[in-house]
Amino acid sequence: MAALSAWFWNERFWLPHNVTWVDLADPAPGVEYPKASHLLSALPLALGIFAVRILFERFIARPCAFLLHIHATSVHWRATPNPVLEKVFTSITKCPDWRHLDGLSKQLDWDVRKVQQWFRHRRNQDKPSVLTKFCESMWRSTFYLCIFTYGIRFLWQCPWMWDTPHCWYNYPYQVLTPGLYHYYVTELGFYWSLMFSQFTDIKRKDFPIMFIHHLATVSLISFSYANNMLRVGSLVMCVHDASDFILEAAKLANYAKYQRLCDFLFVLFAVVFFITRLVIYPLRILNTTLFESWEIIGPYPSWWLFNSLLLVLQVLHVIWSYLIAGIAYKALVRGKVSPDVETVVNTGPAFETVVNTGPAFETVVNTGPGFETVVNTGPGFETVVNTGPGFETVVNTGPNFETAVNTGPDFETAVNTGPDFELL
Repeated sequence: MAALSAWFWNERFWLPHNVTWVDLADPAPGVEYPKASHLLSALPLALGIFAVRILFERFIARPCAFLLHIHATSVHWRATPNPVLEKVFTSITKCPDWRHLDGLSKQLDWDVRKVQQWFRHRRNQDKPSVLTKFCESMWRSTFYLCIFTYGIRFLWQCPWMWDTPHCWYNYPYQVLTPGLYHYYVTELGFYWSLMFSQFTDIKRKDFPIMFIHHLATVSLISFSYANNMLRVGSLVMCVHDASDFILEAAKLANYAKYQRLCDFLFVLFAVVFFITRLVIYPLRILNTTLFESWEIIGPYPSWWLFNSLLLVLQVLHVIWSYLIAGIAYKALVRGKVSPDVETVVNTGPAFETVVNTGPAFETVVNTGPGFETVVNTGPGFETVVNTGPGFETVVNTGPNFETAVNTGPDFETAVNTGPDFELL
């Protein structure tokens, strides 16, 4: 274990030339340098933040949602309990292709349309309600606003905010101030809490992507703290926090159906995002980490890794900016901006495309063997067109009004005009 620790904390990787851990271990009285052991305090803080989130959502966010007439909506059609289909849904696929549908149809002695309908209803059960998403966005918006406000107030008094070469003067012998420590540990604790909450929240389609994002954020914050790049790290965190609370506020307006406010906040978010991620970040932060630091302290192994991670982050900024611009353009063409827009493209066997243009507005196009198209135009309004072997068309025009036309081998037509009224 000692050999592994010595290898991991190799001075030639972490520190500039002619600097050792011993030099940083015994600072002058009243002076403290960052130590990796400080990062452990973020773990109990993360649990505390998670507990505060639960209380905030229960006693602040939910009452605010009720005042805005946002309530938990029940699922109109629940999937009938079935152990076989549930096992397939949880462990194999949530969108079965024709091969799976045909096999399950024979195993259960159900027609294909009934199996497809079961999976559709089961997927709808897992969708978070508008109330759940409102509470989550209100918590995130509040936290991002508070931490951004704290960051701006702290950095406003710091010389490296206005003159970035100060990030590298006297490096790595830069004193750890209480304000900088609290800023870093709070940010780190928050992202640890997001990783914890992902396993207790309702599972969403972007679970793997967001987990990787949170893990990368935690790693980058911890890395910059361990080698005392806190000054430039604080600038990176502040730049990224600048637009996040605006996006969450736009979601709140969308869930509350204040469309004009939502439109304004979304445009404001896009403008702030482009300015901070495509202008300030490359021209100020990347410039100081790549060029000013080269002139003042020179490169060393962890310097190369740190800058590589920051460059990867810039590539992601460009990709996200392109997606945001595309979403904004398409939404504006439709005359409506909705920040809850999600696009998922799966080029695997099921070939599924999901476009979510609001809490209740979803289009699903499956171009794989199942060939299914689902259009949700409101909580109770659903159109399903299946052009595969089942040849099914389902039109839901309200919670209890369903029309189903099967033009496949069984040629069945079913019309539900109420809970107990069915014509076959």
